[in-house]
Amino acid sequence: MSDVTTGRTPAYSITEVLEVLDPQGAQRYAELTPITVEKFGGRFVVLGASPTVAEGEAGVAVAVVEWPDMQTLQAWYDSPEYAPAREIAATAMRRRLVFLPGLAPTA
Repeated sequence: MSDVTTGRTPAYSITEVLEVLDPQGAQRYAELTPITVEKFGGRFVVLGASPTVAEGEAGVAVAVVEWPDMQTLQAWYDSPEYAPAREIAATAMRRRLVFLPGLAPTA
């Protein structure tokens, strides 16, 4: 998604599900979230993958989304469209969600 012509620096969100507390809620979250990600221009590069652990400990599933830029990522996270999914996630799973800036595009 990094686009040299726009000069926008991509951003990434990484979700690691550490524990599923409510399988039905987690399933509903998995149904709602991709719709909102797409609406805000995000693109899943990893979706629900079981991690292979090389070092340390890992959760049960990982998702990585590439966003046009950090502002778009933050707008998605704070949006009314994503709010219902966030509410479900709060009780359906223990997770780690991190936002990372990508590398600036080069010519």
